[in-house]
Amino acid sequence: MSYELKKIIVYPFVLLIRGYQTFISPLLPSSCRYTPTCSHYAVEALQTHGLLKGGWLVAKRIATCNPWGGSGYDPVPPKKTNN
Repeated sequence: MSYELKKIIVYPFVLLIRGYQTFISPLLPSSCRYTPTCSHYAVEALQTHGLLKGGWLVAKRIATCNPWGGSGYDPVPPKKTNN
């Protein structure tokens, strides 16, 4: 899949997350246990890995963002290149 097509497919999801960050998140108390926050992680994961793998990474991250899950620095893993 071309880079441009991937950007077009991911764009609506990134736009929804940006809307959440702009309009909803400021109204709620800070509760994310990770750095970067889950919404920033989601944008980066989708832009780096695309909808399927990025979406899977986001789902795993959100599932562990609770008092019994993890916390701390958890960056998006880099995209593996086939050399």
